[in-house]
Amino acid sequence: MAPGTTRDTTPSPVRIGVLASGSGTILEAILDSDLPVRLVAADRPCRALDVATDAAIPAVLVDRADYGGFGPDFDRHGYTRDVADALVAAEIDVVVMAGFGTVLDQPIHDAFPGRILNTHPALLPDFPGWHAVHDALAAGVPETGTTVHVALLEMDTGPILAQATVPILADDTEATLHERIKAVERTLYPATIRTFVDDLASQAVGGGPSPEEVNE
Repeated sequence: MAPGTTRDTTPSPVRIGVLASGSGTILEAILDSDLPVRLVAADRPCRALDVATDAAIPAVLVDRADYGGFGPDFDRHGYTRDVADALVAAEIDVVVMAGFGTVLDQPIHDAFPGRILNTHPALLPDFPGWHAVHDALAAGVPETGTTVHVALLEMDTGPILAQATVPILADDTEATLHERIKAVERTLYPATIRTFVDDLASQAVGGGPSPEEVNE
């Protein structure tokens, strides 16, 4: 560095890849927050791909139908490898799951250790799994909520980054409760992603610990 010059410590943008499967409402909330999304990948044809295209963000369909579909012959490892390869090719730094309906295997965790985020419609560790809203109603608890966490190979585990509670009303159905959870999620998730990627960018500039070291 030449004498008299100062080092630019402005964090470089962290490139986000979003994995989606459905209507794209979580993706829309992320995009509305002006987060640096550089790729959207889906496991089936869905509106989320249209949301990405409308926002001029590259979108790719890695259709699980080409890997055995939804039956016992699904090649989870091969599918995961190709999803991870698409994200790596796009130079993605952080992977964000936004209603992604496929459980991924080890290759994506190898490619993005400690840098995969997920949101779950319950207050983990309570009510993990696919039926969290139904399970909370069936348990008769007074409240549930949403959790943002770092995703690990084991579903709905990993360090919790943020949570918000949602009261369960006497006349709630699974549909009405889930919709109120999603309304909270659409605010909490982008804000938590923002904090995560800003911290990651600051670490890169300052030579701090890696994301996986932070989350150990």
